[in-house]
Amino acid sequence: MNRVPISFSCSSPDLIPRYQSEGSSGADLHADIPEQQPITIAPGRWKRIPTGLRLEIPPGYEAQVRPRSGLSFKHGVTILNAPGTIDSDYRGEVQVILLNLGNESFQVERGTRIAQIIFAPVVQADFRLKETLSRSERGQGGFGSTGS
Repeated sequence: MNRVPISFSCSSPDLIPRYQSEGSSGADLHADIPEQQPITIAPGRWKRIPTGLRLEIPPGYEAQVRPRSGLSFKHGVTILNAPGTIDSDYRGEVQVILLNLGNESFQVERGTRIAQIIFAPVVQADFRLKETLSRSERGQGGFGSTGS
């Protein structure tokens, strides 16, 4: 597996992102909230959850914040803007917008694994304005035009 060095600061050693297995592509992000002040997310609502993590991502890379499958399956909790993109020039705290699509309130406590973070190379487009575009077999078909 390829590795890219990522410099970071973190509010507490217990909140450092961790890969849960040797083959994991995403490292878990943890909630950085006070011990005695859990955050409750009602059904149909969302909350911004701090992680205490700040990253220095090398140029040419991005981080993507993605939902954890266990939270989605067990509680209906996902990420509102999934995947969330963290650009290489951002130095603020990583925060996660959790959305509760479940039927019951979901409680986030300090250290709860709330999301996973993936690092990926980035290619920027060189946009070129043209009056007409080349034809393709698909053409302008969208939203289900290739079948179900």
